[in-house]
Amino acid sequence: MPRFHIEFVFNKFNAEFQNYSEKLLHLLKINTGLKKIELKSCFGNINPEAGCDEAGRGCLAGPVFAAAVILPDNFEHPLLNDSKQLTEKQRKELRKIIENEAAAWSVASVDNKEIDIINILNASILAMHKALHGLKIQPEFIIVDGNRFKQYGNTAHKTIIKGDAKYKNIAASSILAKTHRDEFMEKIAQIHPQYGWQQNKGYPTKKHRFAIARYGTTPFHRLSYRLLPDTQTEIEFSD
Repeated sequence: MPRFHIEFVFNKFNAEFQNYSEKLLHLLKINTGLKKIELKSCFGNINPEAGCDEAGRGCLAGPVFAAAVILPDNFEHPLLNDSKQLTEKQRKELRKIIENEAAAWSVASVDNKEIDIINILNASILAMHKALHGLKIQPEFIIVDGNRFKQYGNTAHKTIIKGDAKYKNIAASSILAKTHRDEFMEKIAQIHPQYGWQQNKGYPTKKHRFAIARYGTTPFHRLSYRLLPDTQTEIEFSD
């Protein structure tokens, strides 16, 4: 067999093997990413128990959203996890399932103007209180992602750091808060397309801050936030 033919066959095989290896590695990364500690159904034995979480605390624009979710005892889904660990497609898929199968769920928000008045921590807690108030079944116990919360009526509660990666009801509430807020930001992005909210959802990306420096603020920006870095001295614009 001619040498050039052997080299051609070998190179072709090597290229195909490398392509296969890259695909296999990609699948392994995906599967590894989905592998997680089994989420617990609830914190204690006081039922019904609601999980609470918020989305959008660190954004420069838009409201902060919060959700409260009470799940049935037998709720299971292999993808359920902290919303930040999921793709946008997975979050949207889970949102439909959670809203269809939850014993009760509610989403609420506090807008940027009120955030500027009462600060983001109080606004986040207020949004969670509003979400809890909107539940068709009032909980006997509440678990909240994070370490800060204010008493909701006479209902006992527990704050849990990284609770959205530990408990199903908090994970579910993180998904609803995130997807509902993303949906809102995508709608107002059509009014102010230059800020890139369709992609950054109001978070402080380079493109977002560049647009603020160039076009100024909108009625949706949080004016109590540092919208531009202190180190910025001059930005050059080019068309």
